[in-house]
Amino acid sequence: MPDGNQSKIGLRERKKMKTKATIQRNALRLFREQGYQATTVEQIAEVSEISPSTFFRYFATKEAVVLEDDFDPLLIETYCKQPRELSPIEAFRKALREGFSQIPEEERIELWDRISLSMSIPELRASMLQQVTDAADLIATIIGERQGCDAADLKVRTLAGAFVSVLLSAQAHYLQHPEREFVDIADEALALMEAGFPL
Repeated sequence: MPDGNQSKIGLRERKKMKTKATIQRNALRLFREQGYQATTVEQIAEVSEISPSTFFRYFATKEAVVLEDDFDPLLIETYCKQPRELSPIEAFRKALREGFSQIPEEERIELWDRISLSMSIPELRASMLQQVTDAADLIATIIGERQGCDAADLKVRTLAGAFVSVLLSAQAHYLQHPEREFVDIADEALALMEAGFPL
């Protein structure tokens, strides 16, 4: 009986993940075809064959369908698994490569579509600021746990903020140089950070 329940929960979760991915995929297609501002939640729901109320069970706002994904938890998980002898920056570099390698190619393409949108649409840039702040807080927490420090310590918060800023600059560089691999750009940027940004 318990095994059956676990199986059902697994199936339910997989169905929810599939629905969420379908909503995002359809939203991105509509944004490309008719523009972000011209696309409504009702249109996204219609092409996704769900009701608007179901859309809002997965995403609180239209902005969220662009900004939210499951990749931050993946990066956090890979960071926490890194050997303790690595420095925080070394662990972050290794975690980034390992985590990114686990993202399927199709999902990577959709990720960059969403990042490109978020950097080009004013209302999305405003919403992204809160997301960046939340990410820095989360990273400060896991650095603090890993190093045995208070997450509110200035050094910990500064390092977490630096990680987020480096990733944002790597994203901006990648959007201008899509011929390169993002993970290589991010690793190069983190290496510069590790070296004290020599100029």
